[in-house]
Amino acid sequence: MTEQCIKIRANSKGNGITSSIMGGSALLLGFILLTSLPKSLVLIAIGIISLGIIASVIGFYKIKEPEHSIILDQAGISYHHRHGQWHISWNNIQRIDQPRITRGIEQIDLHLVGIKLKTYPSFLDTISRRLMTNTLIEQRPLLMQNPDTECSSGMCGADDLIEKDRFKLPDGSFVTGVQGMFANRMNKLRSRLGFDVFINEAELDRPVHEFVQLLRACQADIASKN
Repeated sequence: MTEQCIKIRANSKGNGITSSIMGGSALLLGFILLTSLPKSLVLIAIGIISLGIIASVIGFYKIKEPEHSIILDQAGISYHHRHGQWHISWNNIQRIDQPRITRGIEQIDLHLVGIKLKTYPSFLDTISRRLMTNTLIEQRPLLMQNPDTECSSGMCGADDLIEKDRFKLPDGSFVTGVQGMFANRMNKLRSRLGFDVFINEAELDRPVHEFVQLLRACQADIASKN
């Protein structure tokens, strides 16, 4: 890894411009049809306008995302999102891979990069509260993967959606509030999927398996220099 950092621009960032253009075009077409079509066909124009609004909103939020979703440098991995950011140092990474789930006898790769940490505190200190809250919501579908087969109450699926706001660290201290909830979520996903932190393929500029190889190469290069 060179001294210059590697900047990753999410594929979804470019789709934001496309969505905005398509949304604007649909809105323009819809309003033109609204004034020219007979009343019996007005619903067609309204439908086109609605699609235009949806596409424009999606495009707006994609464009609002930071120019680069991930930056790799000598210090580690920095993730950037419109709700905040986080940072993981290379020496705090235990494992990098593509998470897999079990369906019967079949192993299915998820469209995610998984990172298993050595310790939580240094990572928790870098992530914003707002991003923690957003991530807790976005990760709910992950809780349905590799569920707890030893659940005796049958209500574990519902319980999974609510995290305790207090988490005990290895040194005996506690993190509370949103930090505690996020730490409990990481610990729960580690037991289910083997990783603490996840990066969606939409945040990348290449397939997941290629990005995993890039991260491993960067970590190995840094370790060899140290």
